[in-house]
Amino acid sequence: MGTTQLETVPEPKYRHLKTVISEALDSEFAVGEILPNERDLAARFGVARATLRQALEQLELEGRLQRRRGVGTTVAPPRMGVSVGSAAHRWPGAADAAWELADGVREVPPASVARLLDAAQDEPVHVVRRLRVSEGQPVAAELLYVPAASVPRLAAADAPSGIARAQAVLRELQGLSLEGEDRAVELGSARSDDAKQLDRLPGAPVLIVTTRYFVAGRTAAVSVATYRADTCRLTFGDSGAVEVLHSQEHSTV
Repeated sequence: MGTTQLETVPEPKYRHLKTVISEALDSEFAVGEILPNERDLAARFGVARATLRQALEQLELEGRLQRRRGVGTTVAPPRMGVSVGSAAHRWPGAADAAWELADGVREVPPASVARLLDAAQDEPVHVVRRLRVSEGQPVAAELLYVPAASVPRLAAADAPSGIARAQAVLRELQGLSLEGEDRAVELGSARSDDAKQLDRLPGAPVLIVTTRYFVAGRTAAVSVATYRADTCRLTFGDSGAVEVLHSQEHSTV
């Protein structure tokens, strides 16, 4: 990477620096290659480390860089397109090989989820944890919140704990007829649990997809799926089953 005079550039320094670094990534670095440390990069470009961090954070958000535990900042592979259209994001009661069951518990949901479920804030619900993996790489972690009213036939003996509980909850959901759903997508930061599952650092940029599923005029379940913003590009439409498409070039969300 070469140096540049940022003082004479009218736009914010970090934005111009981001462009310079992006060009260097295309010409000088290979996918997976580790970048020099922040101190060396800041010295090379003659900028404060705070300015450098802003530029690197933007490049990570755009999928050009990845921060990896115990490794450092590396050049990211091309993003994967993930369809989240209404017809594509399947009712969780249906079998879906794209998601791997990780755990099932019964606990009080966050207040924001309790409001979506029209449940009391101190009322425990079933929580199914699932992980989505593509080509050996975790790309999303999901928390599916299901109130007891949605699975009234579920007995404690049927779902003792862990994956057995998760399987029992999903099995009960299969008996419901989905009437509709709504979805919201927002940019967020990885919590410690999500970061660990997705092999990210806490605070790394993520895309959060919140979906409400409606049955018999009420909210039957709420899904909060956290996608890696550095490797995923969400697409919308009614294009069939969920699939992960491997893009040939980088793209912003």
